Amino acid sequence: MPLRMKLTAITLDCADPMELAAFYQRVTGYDLHPESDADFAGLTREDGISIAFQRVDDYRAPHWPDRTVPQQLHLDFHVDDLAEAEALLLESGAASPERQPGGERWRVFTDPAGHPFCVVGSVAMDTPAGPA
Repeated sequence: MPLRMKLTAITLDCADPMELAAFYQRVTGYDLHPESDADFAGLTREDGISIAFQRVDDYRAPHWPDRTVPQQLHLDFHVDDLAEAEALLLESGAASPERQPGGERWRVFTDPAGHPFCVVGSVAMDTPAGPA
């Protein structure tokens, strides 16, 4: 019988945890954990899962799609309207890399610390996303 584990958090390394938490809070609406500080910040959802951000000295941002500094990980988010999400993300501080392998199914963005993440539209929910 496999060990039953429940995912509770995803933690991203970065240079400025509060700045990155503020970005993800703007785009997800998750609540900022009250004990967040300059070294470790977290956002929580009602179901208990959190996205956390920890300060790393000499942090090196990923360079996607090239691999000089690997992507390290990426997050996927579902949205109902891909064009609307893209506009909001860019306005909130995300960047849109030139290479977009998802066509009309998903978009790749990078957060202010350089981590790639994908936004998947409703028509693509049966297709895994990812900046391969």
